Amino acid sequence: STWFRDYLYIPLGGSRGGTWLKVRNTFILFVVSGFWHGANWTFIAWGFLNALYIMPSIILSTNRKNLDVVAKGKYFPSVKEFLQIGLTFSLIVFAWIFFRADSIEHAFSYISGIFSSSLFEIPHFQGIRMAVLLGFIIAGFMIVEWNGREGQFAIANLGSSWKRKYRWSLYFAIITMLFIFSGKEQQFIYFQF
Repeated sequence: STWFRDYLYIPLGGSRGGTWLKVRNTFILFVVSGFWHGANWTFIAWGFLNALYIMPSIILSTNRKNLDVVAKGKYFPSVKEFLQIGLTFSLIVFAWIFFRADSIEHAFSYISGIFSSSLFEIPHFQGIRMAVLLGFIIAGFMIVEWNGREGQFAIANLGSSWKRKYRWSLYFAIITMLFIFSGKEQQFIYFQF
């Protein structure tokens, strides 16, 4: 947010100075942003991980090179871009484990469950039809996200050129799917602050 930039990062010296000053400022910024989300070590760990993720880019001074949309103007990403997307997604989702966990111990317990021998087992589904349907829906949303990646919101222009009845049918279908697949009621994470 601009608050962190204006009242924390810039007073610390921002990007001026040597590499190690930038590294220090970046770690302070991310750790404080973690603390801003809540007074729990899990949020500090989340901020620390995000700082760690950006460190190679800060140290190599490449953090300003990749600011544009991935595969802009192309239908498909290159193999390199695809691997970069996958790596970024995996690292961010891994950091979210700490963001969502009740404690550091809970986060590590969850991580140990992920990286157990079950990682190499084929998952068992109770209802194969529901799993297939859910797979198609997820694939559909991924296509919408990819096609709308150059806009502010991926769904903003979806169906904008369609006739009103088709466009509204799409909106109704999306809202219906949100209710069907929402699962048990969960409190929105920011309500706890």
